[in-house]
Amino acid sequence: MPKLKSHSGAKKRFSLTSSGKVKRAHTNKRHNLTKKTTKRKRGLRQGTYADVTNESAIKRMIPYK
Repeated sequence: MPKLKSHSGAKKRFSLTSSGKVKRAHTNKRHNLTKKTTKRKRGLRQGTYADVTNESAIKRMIPYK
């Protein structure tokens, strides 16, 4: 069977944990930062996990990660 192609955008944005969860970064940290509070911006630095409803689709996009 031939190798599967990984989705280029997905492999840059997601990674898998050892337990099988999908890690992702928060959005809204690129521009218009002056109107956001310091507390909110600090919270956006931390990563989070992708929702379980999207997990299987993401894992299909990054088969070798």
